[in-house]
Amino acid sequence: MNAKPPETFALDRLQTPIGIALLVTDAEGALRALDWEDYEPRMRQLLRQQYGAPVLENTRAPADIRAALSAYFAGELASLDTIKWCVAGTAFQRKVWTALRAIPVGTTTSYGALAAQLDKPTAVRALGHANGSNPISVVVPCHRVIGANGSLTGYGGGLQRKRWLLEHEGVVLKASRQAA
Repeated sequence: MNAKPPETFALDRLQTPIGIALLVTDAEGALRALDWEDYEPRMRQLLRQQYGAPVLENTRAPADIRAALSAYFAGELASLDTIKWCVAGTAFQRKVWTALRAIPVGTTTSYGALAAQLDKPTAVRALGHANGSNPISVVVPCHRVIGANGSLTGYGGGLQRKRWLLEHEGVVLKASRQAA
């Protein structure tokens, strides 16, 4: 029996106002991961969970992805909608990540509300785990999920980035909601 060779992805870096973003893309030009340089070990772990042991080659990401992300960080928030992305993950994780994409820019939702929307009201913890396993930060906007009381809950790129992203998108955070 022949073993399937590991997938090969491109790894690029993009300077943003909140740090250097790591962009992982496939041969078809789809974004497979977006994480932060200071969280690279976490990103690599998520990639291993989804793809086994992918090979990452230092190669520039497609120009359209770089341009769309740069536009987003410059204030053109709808530019994220133009980015082609692809994820592996379980069926439940993909369902959660697709639901995250439906959260409009400038709004937030809670884990409980998102679980209810997915007809899985008792799966709040599983939803939280899927949200935390999202490999494509910003584009699959896990940062738009907050605690039921309005508090900023965990974010794989750190709460300071989560706060910046939400404020960049026009979410007004009350001082009491910023502590987490």
